[in-house]
Amino acid sequence: MDELLVSLKRDYPNIVFAEGNSFRWSPREKLIIYKTISNETNDSWALLHEVGHALLKHSSYNSDFELLKLEVAAWEKAEEIQSKYSIKVNPEHIQNCLDTYREWLYQRSSCPSCNNTCLQTSLTEYRCFNCHSVWEVTVARFCRPYRRLHSPKNKKSPETIVQATFRHEV
Repeated sequence: MDELLVSLKRDYPNIVFAEGNSFRWSPREKLIIYKTISNETNDSWALLHEVGHALLKHSSYNSDFELLKLEVAAWEKAEEIQSKYSIKVNPEHIQNCLDTYREWLYQRSSCPSCNNTCLQTSLTEYRCFNCHSVWEVTVARFCRPYRRLHSPKNKKSPETIVQATFRHEV
């Protein structure tokens, strides 16, 4: 990954690269954080994915589904630029990464009352078209998708808290 990092820094001087404990794109700082350099192939793929976010100028999203679309687009960009660096991102790896987002989205969008897959009405709220339940979700992406169910009168006090686990893997 050392050679890849040197090449990416040369090819994309407007992007800042900084070592950290995970892979992520910070649009505000135009900064890609990458895990400590290793020779693992998955790390090279993750780095290309974050470059994809940077090149596409991903900065924010307004819904969980839009976040999934951004992730798909960043992987597509990684596939577009991979040959320039003599790398071939494994399509199965891409789908495994996207599956973590799909599962997260499914868990958040499942109604705590009737388990129907439902519609997001705001960044932090879902509504069930089947039983008319309303629940809140956190804006955090990499934690458990807590769902706080509102009372039928749509009060902000929760009747139930339903927990589901989510683990992000790169």
